[in-house]
Amino acid sequence: MARDNDQKKKKQKRKRSSENSVEKVVTNEEKQKQNQKQQQQGQQGNPSKKKKSQEVFPFGNYRNYYGYRIGHDMDEDPRLKVLKKEWFQGKDCLDIGCNSGIMTIHIAKKFGCRSILGVDIDLSRIEDAHWHLRKFVRMQNSAMPNEKKSSSEGLKEQSVSLSDGETKTDSQETRNLSQIVSFQKENFVQTRNLDDNRYDTILCLSVTKWVHLNWGDDGLITLFSKIWRLLNPGGIFVMEPQPWKSYENNRRVSVTTAMNYRNIVLRPDRFQEILLDKIGFRTVEDLTSSLSGASKGFDRQILAFQK
Repeated sequence: MARDNDQKKKKQKRKRSSENSVEKVVTNEEKQKQNQKQQQQGQQGNPSKKKKSQEVFPFGNYRNYYGYRIGHDMDEDPRLKVLKKEWFQGKDCLDIGCNSGIMTIHIAKKFGCRSILGVDIDLSRIEDAHWHLRKFVRMQNSAMPNEKKSSSEGLKEQSVSLSDGETKTDSQETRNLSQIVSFQKENFVQTRNLDDNRYDTILCLSVTKWVHLNWGDDGLITLFSKIWRLLNPGGIFVMEPQPWKSYENNRRVSVTTAMNYRNIVLRPDRFQEILLDKIGFRTVEDLTSSLSGASKGFDRQILAFQK
């Protein structure tokens, strides 16, 4: 009997241990499933957070900037209406912070620049600008009748001899936009690639705030000094500064902008004084009164300084 009891106890013990091991396996499987479920939920949660978070443009290098800068009911950027043809026609020009290059191309097309270079800190915007330029050139070529092409070629061949032995050709008429407009990626404040160039007209439209927020007062003075240095005598600097309120709205786009915002002393209402008294420009003309049709939030002051 004692032997039977021992055997029964051993069987019960084995049964309990097997049940415990099964329970452990089940528990482990459940834990694994629970962990996998939590991980999947976490992975599903991340994209939703990403969707909610907006893309940040710390240098004002917005995509489709001109899409909301220019209203759908406008035939052209209203700033083009206040710019003077004599500042651009047959002139070498520079557009600082050109973004996707649409304004740069329109200036070349409307005013007949000899050359215009657009520079921007963002390579993606420069790639957009090259795409827009190719598109404009295709449109220009398709709109040009064959007769006009042949007559232009004839004009190019027939040059007029000058008294000093030089020849004059109607090159402006035979050149397309791709020969006039160019784009390159540059951080204008820090680059030295442009130091050997000289320009008749330099544009800086809605760019000063981003230079100021990213490089502080020193960066702003560097911007103005470099523009002065690159301008030919009598050259024109066209500036569209953003108001101080606009700085407040964008001060938190990066740690750098937040820090510089707190330390800025030279606010936009002092820019005119700095450019005339410190940098050395001779005169300034306020073009703002002639500006009409600007979208709300973009009805900004436009000033033209002469060296």
